[in-house]
Amino acid sequence: MARTRKRTKRDGLRVGKVLPGSIAAELGIEPGDRLLAVNDKPVNDIIDYRFWAADDHLDILIAKRTGERWLCTVDAGAEPLGLQFTSPFGRVRRCQNRCLFCFIDQMPPGLRRSLYVKDDDYRLSFWEGNFITLTNLRQADLERIAEQRLSPLYVSVHTTDPELRAYMMGNRRAKLIMEQLDYLRAAGIKIHAQIVLCPGLNDGPVLERTVRDLASLWPAVQSIAIVPVGLTRFHTGLRPLRAPDKTEMRRLVEQVTVWQNSFKGLYGTPLVYAGDECYLLGGVPVPARELYGDFPQLENGVGLVRLFLDEWQNIALNLPCKVPFRRITLITGELAAPLINEMANRLHQVKGLFLEVAVIKNNFFGGTITAAGLLTGADILAQIGPTAYTDLIVMPSQAVKNGQVLLDGFTVEQLARSLKTPIALARDPAELVEIIVNT
Repeated sequence: MARTRKRTKRDGLRVGKVLPGSIAAELGIEPGDRLLAVNDKPVNDIIDYRFWAADDHLDILIAKRTGERWLCTVDAGAEPLGLQFTSPFGRVRRCQNRCLFCFIDQMPPGLRRSLYVKDDDYRLSFWEGNFITLTNLRQADLERIAEQRLSPLYVSVHTTDPELRAYMMGNRRAKLIMEQLDYLRAAGIKIHAQIVLCPGLNDGPVLERTVRDLASLWPAVQSIAIVPVGLTRFHTGLRPLRAPDKTEMRRLVEQVTVWQNSFKGLYGTPLVYAGDECYLLGGVPVPARELYGDFPQLENGVGLVRLFLDEWQNIALNLPCKVPFRRITLITGELAAPLINEMANRLHQVKGLFLEVAVIKNNFFGGTITAAGLLTGADILAQIGPTAYTDLIVMPSQAVKNGQVLLDGFTVEQLARSLKTPIALARDPAELVEIIVNT
């Protein structure tokens, strides 16, 4: 005898807002109600809702706050229902791995709570571009991805050697990576792959195999990014790892260039990319803009420097000759210091503008962490301190969450008070020049 599960108050999506004048408003749907199903298909998240509600004819099952159940039939056509939900994805699926190089496991206690969340949810990979490992996918998840065309997905591969991947990620299910990627390829799902390079583990011949295996899945695999492992001073209790050195980064860039030339001939695309850190750490010029195409892994730090340099080159041609007298300190991390110093040298030619570049060493996380986006308020305060010789401090907005809070809990306002100097945030050269030249 078939059994049906009784729906609970946790099922479906809780309505947070109903847009005035919308179909949902006309139906009498209210905040606090729950959308349970569309055309007999359960709705568990915003993706289900968008997918099933795309039909012209809709049967909508609503659980009212009063306990009533409404089955509403509408012919929506191209008009949206007008529903917004309080928790569009419900409970986010967490990571089940114990990666040797996990950055979250290398953070001390006491930071923002959100920094310790390890999500590994294929829905967020599709929706927001988050990287996932596929180790927690069930067959039903794969079938849903295929049915709802959740493409592209961003996948942390690291290696295609089954045993090594299982070891590096602390999860036996990590062995299934090529089988899973092949399933996604057959379903028409596009994939952007990531390799976190750990010297002595997944480099050398292992890396060559990984790139070759992933390239064999083209055009499903659209891009492969290789980024160096990040290790903080809190990397204890895990397998000893080390960050790549300058020579290794140079060799990697040389190898990536060889692969790119080969793949451009085979597929018409470079396919594999080295992260910006590889060029900066290796002291190698970043490639021209044409190499990056549509910048498929920009959020993964692939091509950001090229965009920065191109934008700055255009802006530098149109700088004013003179501005009212002002003294400004530019804050940056060690990685980007050469870029910011080069920019400052050109800005020094603007009369009336006096610039100082403050390169902040990341003592909080350790000397191998050099990105400006990981600077803390404590390090900034300790290394530049209050000064009477600066009218304004400009720091990278990437170091601040929601424009307000740094990693160690310092707010921009608190830091400005401690430094006794106003602070402005700049995301790119255009914002930086707007701040230091026109304000």
